[in-house]
Amino acid sequence: FQKHEFFVDMTCEGCSNAVTRVLHKLGGVNFDIDLPNKKVYIDSEHNVDTLLETLKKTGKNASYLGEKSAQ
Repeated sequence: FQKHEFFVDMTCEGCSNAVTRVLHKLGGVNFDIDLPNKKVYIDSEHNVDTLLETLKKTGKNASYLGEKSAQ
């Protein structure tokens, strides 16, 4: 899968929990949340638009930062 990097305006644990919830609901994703830097890294076969729409369901400001090369 391609690893995608998103900015999500998360300020607290509740915000990251909301992100976790919507991504689990979507399914087919592996993700890491970097709360201090307001970043979400997602491995998925879903396209970027689907992932971004899903992140926006949290009510947070979200944007796509680009592909992250796998380490």
